[in-house]
Amino acid sequence: MAETSGAVREFFEAYARATASLDPSFLESAYAESFMFAGPAGVHAVKREDFLKVVPKRKAFFVEAGLAASEIAGLEEAVLDKDHLLVKAHWTFRFEKEGSRPIVEPGAATYVLRRQGGRLSIVFQLDHQDLTKRIQELGLLSHS
Repeated sequence: MAETSGAVREFFEAYARATASLDPSFLESAYAESFMFAGPAGVHAVKREDFLKVVPKRKAFFVEAGLAASEIAGLEEAVLDKDHLLVKAHWTFRFEKEGSRPIVEPGAATYVLRRQGGRLSIVFQLDHQDLTKRIQELGLLSHS
């Protein structure tokens, strides 16, 4: 994959900030009206409006887990055609819980971005790990 373009780097830096804060306005602009999501549990077609409805639940989950930061550790980019890019993002997630040492967890996801009207949007996302399961394995959730 080639060196990352400025537009892609800016998009993912903003995406990382929005992921950490679960900013629904940025997330709305970051995803296409419909997109594909794939991960260890399978593949799903998702409507953006349905995705945005679960953002508050995701935020509560990550707050409970102690997510303090989501940062891009690296990006790899390949041009697929004049409208689409393939980007593999290497993430670093930092969890902080009171009374415990911070936990830094790596992650990765591959995205297909569509260029349209001067902006980028995610049309396909493949998470390479199950972050929810990993959070449970790390014991970051309180048990009721």
